[in-house]
Amino acid sequence: MATETTGAATSGHRRQPELRRVLGPGLLLLFIVGDILGAGVYAVTGRLAGQVGGIAWLPFLVAFAIATLTAFSYLELVTKYPQAAGAALYAHRAFGLPFVTFLVGYTVVCSGITSASTSSGLLASNLLIGLGNDGPSNELVLVVALAFMVLLALVNLRGVGESVRFNVVLTVVEMAALVIVIGIALWVIGKGEGNLDRVTVFESPDDKGLFLAVTVATAIAFFSMVGFEDSVNMVEETRDPERVFPRMMLTGLGIAVLLYVLVAVSVVAVIPADRIGTPSNAEAGILIDVVKIGAPDLPIDDLFPFLTVFAVANTALINMLMASRLIYGMAQQHVLPPVLGKVLPGRRSPYVAIGFTTLLALGLITYVRLGSSSTIVGALSGTTALLLLAVFAVVNLACLVLRREPGTGFRAPTVAPVLGALLCAYLLGPWARLEADLIQYRIAAGLLGIGVALWLVTRLIHKPGAGPVVGVGPVDVDPTRD
Repeated sequence: MATETTGAATSGHRRQPELRRVLGPGLLLLFIVGDILGAGVYAVTGRLAGQVGGIAWLPFLVAFAIATLTAFSYLELVTKYPQAAGAALYAHRAFGLPFVTFLVGYTVVCSGITSASTSSGLLASNLLIGLGNDGPSNELVLVVALAFMVLLALVNLRGVGESVRFNVVLTVVEMAALVIVIGIALWVIGKGEGNLDRVTVFESPDDKGLFLAVTVATAIAFFSMVGFEDSVNMVEETRDPERVFPRMMLTGLGIAVLLYVLVAVSVVAVIPADRIGTPSNAEAGILIDVVKIGAPDLPIDDLFPFLTVFAVANTALINMLMASRLIYGMAQQHVLPPVLGKVLPGRRSPYVAIGFTTLLALGLITYVRLGSSSTIVGALSGTTALLLLAVFAVVNLACLVLRREPGTGFRAPTVAPVLGALLCAYLLGPWARLEADLIQYRIAAGLLGIGVALWLVTRLIHKPGAGPVVGVGPVDVDPTRD
């Protein structure tokens, strides 16, 4: 999280030393793969299979194609403007409208909160299953999910020593869990008990046509492909980013989608057709059913829920760290109330911003669990995808607008940002959602409404021109301080 260099220079900020370039191709690749994998595939695979049957792998491929188009735009922009501010910086460069810049940055904040909240539901159910409660009540899942978010806030308040090399360990754990699912499926197929014939069978529970069913499933699958965009915040710490970033981002997306397709095929091959749309625990995800059905006598059956917990917990922590630091940065830039920029004297953690983002997450989890028929994972994973699809549409447009400025880095084929913007905008529509998922619009509108209200209050406090209003600013809090 940083302001653009020229903005810092002109607004009187003292120039800070450059970040240390410690990331080579290998570490950057593992960072990207780990950020994409996260909770996504655990959360959505069962829902995909429930919508399109045996071709559950197809929505992953379509989501990958759309994500790759947007990745081309990110690559062009990050090599042209190699600064760690991401979508808000690109929107500011392209459109020069402080409110638009703020809205893009705040939407990214909201996506982090909804993503972490999704992880809370997934983690709560898998933790309870791992502890021997195969059918936890809604109330118990809610309590554990809320407790997990409070724990994240306490860790966040204390200060977290994050390291990219530690991320390597977490990425290996995430990949190992998926490889276990794929390995069990291969073993079941090898024994002649799997059914590969179904991987070409399309089934829709509500008689949708192929195109519409795949559209809905792709909007669900998109949650599993996000994360690659976070890597642009590592550009100032990457060696030779103009050369390394394009190869590693596209390779990372390719590795992720390969694992996703194999996992989807594993689900279809192992789980009987009459059970695939109704996992034993919708909140925990369907991958745990592959392990239970495919290897009921192996000890991995007891270990797998804890691997899932470990895989999603760090993703949630990073999302809440990102959200609180961006809120803090916006308060420092006078686009959110200054109280959100307060810092603990000892730990130097932005305690008000942490409290604000945590309260939003707790409210979301409670509202979804008690106030609707949707699951935490279903409603909030979809809201995350909805918010980021809007951001990606803006980034694709910004890529086209900013071609008026010369650059010598990576250049995307013109068709990429054009198609990327159109497809992201298409997936924002209600036709890409189930009727039960329309709650995602209410959640997104509520979150953005809170942000706009705070922005208006701040405008009354700080008259235009009284301070920087870029929406992403220098973050003096050190999130790696212990």
